[in-house]
Amino acid sequence: MKLTQAHTDAGDVLEALNQISKGRMVMDWNEVTSGTNPYVVMKNSNIPGKSVIEIPGLVFGDKRKPVSRIGVGMTLTESVIELASAMKLDLIIVHHPVADAASSGGVPFADYLPLYDLALIEMHEAFHGLHPGLTLLHGHRKLKTDIAFGGIPGNILHKGIALEEVRTAGDILNRIDSFMGREIDRDILEAERAIRGEASLQEATLANPARLLSGTPGSTVKHVLHFFPHTGFTLEHLEKALAMYPETDTIIASISRVREDHEFVGLARRRGLNFIVGNPHSVEIMENGLPLAYALEMLLPQVDIFLLRERITAVPLKEVGHVQMVEYGKEMAATHLVAKSSRAVQML
Repeated sequence: MKLTQAHTDAGDVLEALNQISKGRMVMDWNEVTSGTNPYVVMKNSNIPGKSVIEIPGLVFGDKRKPVSRIGVGMTLTESVIELASAMKLDLIIVHHPVADAASSGGVPFADYLPLYDLALIEMHEAFHGLHPGLTLLHGHRKLKTDIAFGGIPGNILHKGIALEEVRTAGDILNRIDSFMGREIDRDILEAERAIRGEASLQEATLANPARLLSGTPGSTVKHVLHFFPHTGFTLEHLEKALAMYPETDTIIASISRVREDHEFVGLARRRGLNFIVGNPHSVEIMENGLPLAYALEMLLPQVDIFLLRERITAVPLKEVGHVQMVEYGKEMAATHLVAKSSRAVQML
């Protein structure tokens, strides 16, 4: 069903997202306090004051707020908020959970978002498992999905079978490279290096390519286990999954990554299995954000949808190319941050 009324408000957007998520969104705040919505989840590393409750719903703003321009992003940051302001967006939808200050430049939402008349919706666990895109991009068709493997919400495990055109580990790597448009990103990075005069400039997507950590490019691929290490997936989980699916020949870890010496890779090597690290978290805006944005456009054709994609770069301090800002940074550091204050000198 398309929601095609003449005027759209934040409540209509929430209804559309509830349709997309098969009823997982928080439609009434009582769902948060009552514990009746299983997608309202506490994330906690036991660091005092740093836990966050995921609330898949309208986190900030009024359901009656008129909406004609929506931004879809992955993670709320001050850069996203400022871009939304410049573009005169009415509503931001982000995948990842948000938190006062952490997601809004160190200040509360109530002090920041009203400046730009922005409403805010988050989804995260409510969006997981709704489409097979991540698995298809990585060369397999998912047969089974557990979004709480080992009883941990968000600890996703896909059991898949290789696509007909995917026969080797090398086919998966080539497929990822082609789908994600890495050649375009390489051209952009080279141009930026030349323009800025920063030869060692790095960009998050290109710095984390798909890699084969166990097996060879010609190794056969058919039965795939696909998981995401940052969700709490442990070695015990992997051993349990391999016991459940002993036919597995290929393991894929994506969104988050592991290195060559990780215990996951060691286990794969001991068992003669392929181990591939696939797409990094920096391209999830394309993997998950793009399907969500198109789904919203289909349901709300009268609303303009924008994809909010952050691009993160790093450069050695000695190579920062903007001379005027280099001089500014050095002066602030030397004069105000490193030099002893006159009061400190007097005390000595």
